[in-house]
Amino acid sequence: MDFEKSSVSIKDDTEMADDDTAQNPESSLKLNSDSDSSDSEDEAEQTQQLRALESDLSTNPSNYDAHVLYIKLLRRRGEIEKLREARENMNVLFPLTPAMWVEWAKDEASLLNDSDSESVEKLYERGISEYLSIPLWREYLNYVLQHDPKVCDSSVDGVSKARNLFERAVTAAALHVAQGSQIWDAYTQFEQSILLTIDQSDIQAKEKQVQRIQSIFHRQLSIPFANMKSTLLAYKAWEVEQGNSLDAESDNVDGISSRVASSYRKAEEMYDARAHLEEHITRQGISESERYQHFMGYLDFEKSFGDPARVQSLYERAITDFPVSSDLWLDYTRYLDKTLKAGNVVKDVYSRATRNCPWVGELWVRYLLCLEHGLASEKEISAAFEKSVQCTFSTLEEYLDLFLTRVDGLRRRISSARGDDVLNYSLIRESFQQATDYLSPHLKNTDGLLRLHAYWACLELKLNNNLTAARGVWGSLLKTWIQECICLCSGSMLEAWQGYIGMEIALGHINEARAIYKRWYSKRFSGTGSEMIHSFLKNRIIQDICHAWLRFEREFGTLDDLDHAVQKVMPRLEELRLFRLVQESKSLTEVTDQREQPLKETAREKRKSGSIAIDEQSPAKRQKSTQNQKKLHEKENTRGLKLAEANDGKLVKDTYSSKTRLYTDQCTAFVSNLNIRGLAYVDFKDEEHLAPALAKNKQMLLGKKLCITRSNPKRGKRESGALTTSGECLSP
Repeated sequence: MDFEKSSVSIKDDTEMADDDTAQNPESSLKLNSDSDSSDSEDEAEQTQQLRALESDLSTNPSNYDAHVLYIKLLRRRGEIEKLREARENMNVLFPLTPAMWVEWAKDEASLLNDSDSESVEKLYERGISEYLSIPLWREYLNYVLQHDPKVCDSSVDGVSKARNLFERAVTAAALHVAQGSQIWDAYTQFEQSILLTIDQSDIQAKEKQVQRIQSIFHRQLSIPFANMKSTLLAYKAWEVEQGNSLDAESDNVDGISSRVASSYRKAEEMYDARAHLEEHITRQGISESERYQHFMGYLDFEKSFGDPARVQSLYERAITDFPVSSDLWLDYTRYLDKTLKAGNVVKDVYSRATRNCPWVGELWVRYLLCLEHGLASEKEISAAFEKSVQCTFSTLEEYLDLFLTRVDGLRRRISSARGDDVLNYSLIRESFQQATDYLSPHLKNTDGLLRLHAYWACLELKLNNNLTAARGVWGSLLKTWIQECICLCSGSMLEAWQGYIGMEIALGHINEARAIYKRWYSKRFSGTGSEMIHSFLKNRIIQDICHAWLRFEREFGTLDDLDHAVQKVMPRLEELRLFRLVQESKSLTEVTDQREQPLKETAREKRKSGSIAIDEQSPAKRQKSTQNQKKLHEKENTRGLKLAEANDGKLVKDTYSSKTRLYTDQCTAFVSNLNIRGLAYVDFKDEEHLAPALAKNKQMLLGKKLCITRSNPKRGKRESGALTTSGECLSP
């Protein structure tokens, strides 16, 4: 079958370079440069600026803005080789925007002829792998249709290549509500152009092509897009061209098949439900934060319908607009982990996430887990890990989590591997050593460093069966902390010693554990108590050390071992007790002084004011005042003595009366049958309180039936507390 050259072209905002500019590559780059370029710019100033940017990028290659400005200046000057190298260097560290990929591809296309189109196509392929961009896809399709020799010649291979590319494009853009129809429209135009090349006598080929075009229309009409009615009108017009009787001017579904009509109505309903959300995220003149919130609301809406494909497509649109939003990438990857679990799609998203936000440790951690879920090779996982440790994170905990995740993965794969897939344990040891070298200067005396070494010692013992290496890990940590003068009474140091001892005890190495206790004791308690005990925290930790040793000897040692430990630690415990008492006494004194100080100051002020008043009086008045005060003082003393005598008499009287008070058995309960010989008299305040007690007569207490009656002193002693033969109680 012979095909003529396809005339399909996809229009876009950016036009391809003209043929005459392609003959002069350097001038074409200058002509195609940004509008802000000017012939009047000083060449020396540009050169100086380029040198400054080169110096900046050599010292700080992660400066995104410097990369962008450097590429812009090189493109303006037409320095092709440097420009190509600068773009490659930037793309090693960062994804390029869709506009930058289009610009790069067009620059390269202007330097090549159509026979070398493959290198330009590779650039487009790299671009579409980083972001979902409909304009970038359109540029790619347009370039292939116009510059690929096989496609231009409409050969079988060329048409097949174009169709495969269109199918990839509609798969990527099919659910892009706002712009996806542009790819579908280009696809139908391409297939219609192929129909025109088929010989009229080849009825079978023509019918097959008609069915292909019809199928593309039907697929497009079943997807909610912003301009569905125009697609319906285009389809009906095409059907009329094929000889079918339809109202091409009407935008209703009359005349088309019921299946297509049903799909169209459903798609139209879906679009109507999303129209206001689309309007929010595409509206011009709103802030970036508002647009971001609209995207998040739209995502929640799509998630409520449970269609992962639509949710993923919307996430891709969002990250194209907000490529460095770490929260968005984290949310996107969490969703994929929950719905897709693992696979190339999830791995690709994590790869792009870590390139867009390399400063987020959580993304790298989950990327490593994703690779492990996908059964990636050690080479691939190791490469991702090495990239991650070169990044700059905001907290040391992120670095620690990253190293631990790496070790976790190695441990799992070593434990479960069989045959030739077994990894060498040295990989775990190297990872731990790398983590220690990197983190030790920053995590001195912290729980994080302790956790790292405890995990290391555990794996050396259980996974590598190397007790000597496990002891070496603990010993190295303690030695390092002691050499660096880490506080010997710190909580982390205490836990490190306990972890070391706990390992030996678990292995049944009691003598080794005892030796560690003795080493620990000697290091912690060197010097006098006054030199080392200077805080409440140390006081408590030292007590814990002493009691831990004593408990160890009680549980594992001999009597002599226990005696030796007691002789060692008891003097220190007594010293700590005395120290605590002294500190408490000092604290109490300080509190008392603080309370008395205001009272003393008040009294001092009163005395001062009184003294001032006296000083202001004349000598005669002062003498008269003194005599009056003496008389008043004597009068007060006399009255005080009389009052004291009266009070003493009353007190003696009250005391005597209280001692001589007698009980009259007026409100008394007699309780018997408490035990073999038990009985009791209980006095009550009044009848009101006595009545409830009497109501408990014959109730059981400790298996015996209580006898509670009112005491009656008028009865004889023989009847007191006696029981009748029937077990009834008699009043005394």
